[in-house]
Amino acid sequence: MSCPGRLVRERLDPVVNNGTTAAHVHNIVGGSAFGPSMTYDLTQLAKCSSCTIKEDKSNYWTPQLYYHAQNGSFLPVPVVGNSDDSNAGMLVYYFQRPGFPNETLIGFPAGFRMLAGDTNKRNFTGGLDAKAVSYNCLGSNMAETNALPNYNCKDGLRVQIFFPSCWDGKNLDSADHRSHMSYFNGTEYNTGVCPSTHPNHTISLFYEVLYDTNRFADMWYNMSSGSNYQPFVFSNGDATGYGFHADFVNGWDVDVLQRATTECTNDSGNVEDCGEVSQYSYDECNACKLPSVVDEKTDGWVDRLPGCNPVSHGPDPATRPIYCPPVAGLGPPVNKYVDLTSSRGWRYAGCASDSVGNRTLPFYYPTSNLTIEKCIDLCTDPSPGGTGFRYAGMEYGRECFCGDQLEAERAPKAGIYGGCRNTCQGNETQTCGGPNALSLYEKCSGSGCWNYEFVQFPRA
Repeated sequence: MSCPGRLVRERLDPVVNNGTTAAHVHNIVGGSAFGPSMTYDLTQLAKCSSCTIKEDKSNYWTPQLYYHAQNGSFLPVPVVGNSDDSNAGMLVYYFQRPGFPNETLIGFPAGFRMLAGDTNKRNFTGGLDAKAVSYNCLGSNMAETNALPNYNCKDGLRVQIFFPSCWDGKNLDSADHRSHMSYFNGTEYNTGVCPSTHPNHTISLFYEVLYDTNRFADMWYNMSSGSNYQPFVFSNGDATGYGFHADFVNGWDVDVLQRATTECTNDSGNVEDCGEVSQYSYDECNACKLPSVVDEKTDGWVDRLPGCNPVSHGPDPATRPIYCPPVAGLGPPVNKYVDLTSSRGWRYAGCASDSVGNRTLPFYYPTSNLTIEKCIDLCTDPSPGGTGFRYAGMEYGRECFCGDQLEAERAPKAGIYGGCRNTCQGNETQTCGGPNALSLYEKCSGSGCWNYEFVQFPRA
């Protein structure tokens, strides 16, 4: 299953840090009902998903990878093939690997959640949980490693983690979010027979995240012969890679998941060949985003890793510093619009979809250093044969479009935040659309002059 869109990147982790901010930044994908606290019933309120299967409203998340510059600052590493880092570039695999002939695998029950990996680990401990974390340096002939490789990966670095597949059959979660699950008996983490303590064999869960580390190929420093140095670090301060981890909260229609687990056995492995599920388009996945509820910067250069996460190289496990500077807490969702209802008589109408081959708003007005006010001024000027346009839309942070008509299928959707995330060229505090996404403003008056605000119960 592809997860082409990132839902949000922020310090939330409702498995480990329920109801509060998380210790470090995560890339979060899946259903749009994600929030600081999660229940199965809440997952079912999702209006969209950044992953392709519609019947799956689960959430999946991993720590963000950063480039650590020589001056001490940090920059999020984008995924491969994505210039503006708006996508997640994540694949989620559901493997059917019975331990013995005719074994029936179990789909995850409602309310199930689990964690794989250990955020504090800074050396290779040799167990199956350690072997289940690996790195594939694409474009090289090097073998997979269990640590971050100390050489450049010209086609990207693929980060991989395999979850335990044996359940105790009783607990939907546990205090450490691991003990209710186990890896197999023996020496293989990804196939085998379950132990007697955890006899229920579930379908196996596996994540891949492909980071564009080659973008930083000319920015390595302090290199010397035989050095293990490499310039990347995860958001938890882990510069070794041994502390990579991943979380899962089940939001599947559990009957569909069980049928898919049992019936979808085509050797192709393609989701399209599974008749039990239906799919969102990539554009729909990319439009499924959430506003941040933690008031801190997670995009662009930052002076320190968000939270309290000093860089650590091991081999001792990481420990939290005795003193941490104040960090951001939870707040209301950040709605990215400018209130121009009183000053100009224009309201923010939401994030609309667009297409290069068939524009939502037909009139394009070139302008430099785009701001929302500049675009609205252009659309306020008399249109051909008229008295100005009804709609103004900004896209890619730099383009301004105007028009009088809005097709229903292109209009902002209730409960969907949309893919408007690019900052405006002329004002980095403003949002001016995104790829195939328009920050849409509409002329208004009187009681009709109100701004669209994204309100979602689980995150309020």
